[in-house]
Amino acid sequence: MTSLQFQPELCRQCPTVDCLMKCQHIRLDLEAAREERLKILEGRDSRVLRDCLTCYACEEYCPYGNHPYYQIVEEQERQGIWPVPIPLTKQQVAMMTPKGRAAPEKLPGPILDLCYFPMLAKTIRGKLYEGVSTVVGSDIFCNIMWLHFAKNSVIRERLPKVIDTLWNFYLKENDREEVICYHDECYGTYTQLAPAFGITVPFRPIHLFEYLIQRLEALKDRIRPIGLKAAYQRPCSNRLIPETQPLVDEIFRRVGVERVQREYDGENALCCGGVLQAMQRDDQVEDIQKRNLDDMQASGAGLCVFNCPFCFFTLGEAAANRGMMPILMSELCQYALGEKVMLGG
Repeated sequence: MTSLQFQPELCRQCPTVDCLMKCQHIRLDLEAAREERLKILEGRDSRVLRDCLTCYACEEYCPYGNHPYYQIVEEQERQGIWPVPIPLTKQQVAMMTPKGRAAPEKLPGPILDLCYFPMLAKTIRGKLYEGVSTVVGSDIFCNIMWLHFAKNSVIRERLPKVIDTLWNFYLKENDREEVICYHDECYGTYTQLAPAFGITVPFRPIHLFEYLIQRLEALKDRIRPIGLKAAYQRPCSNRLIPETQPLVDEIFRRVGVERVQREYDGENALCCGGVLQAMQRDDQVEDIQKRNLDDMQASGAGLCVFNCPFCFFTLGEAAANRGMMPILMSELCQYALGEKVMLGG
């Protein structure tokens, strides 16, 4: 059984308690933050375990990379404090079980992992993805979503098998050592979460944005600058990999899009609210989505750009109702290349 790479003494000695002091949803002064952190370290009940909205942000806030959020999830599960109602949690765990249908497959070109989003397969087309092969399905589902459900045990059980399937059936079978991760969740899983749980990853994950920048460079003569302002909806899983954020600006620059300056971006980003709907925290969903969309609209954005499919399906229609075209980053690049957009409009 894998174990979390976590050093309690780092938390005990932390002078700033950034993981809790920077939280946008739980308001604590420094003394209270230290007390709540100590309760969690000692395995006691804490309001943090009950009030946490599972936005992942404290992983980014920790200056030591000590995985405070994963430890919160550990304690939620150990103490039986479930963020999502138990019947829904059980349903989701059963529904997302690997089906065991994966088999070795010969795949030409670079391999792109769509995780468990088969509805996105139709967007992988045109010059942007010329020669790319895709893999998708429950057997390569990264399983990071169980952080939202206080189910680290499911990640420990399933993730090693997912990595083994991806490596042996698709990558090693085709003499490849790299896989392009469409979703921040997959890239974050393989580069940050798996090492945090002591799980070995034998291949090199490539973030979708790295691939897009490479293709935009190769196709730069075809780019028609879009000439619009855009708000970027940062997904919660990107909190695990903040080093990829400058790639958003680079893609926008290449396609002729201006990233608007706004309050709820970067470290201050707000989640889409989709997970909160599952938690049945409807009042907080309404508040967070309103503040986020008000902020986008006030910035003068004409586009609302997503990378997370779940964020897109949760917030896209609401953004459109505010006069902002919702579009996935991948399709933004296709649009700049003069190719048809499938999902974004």
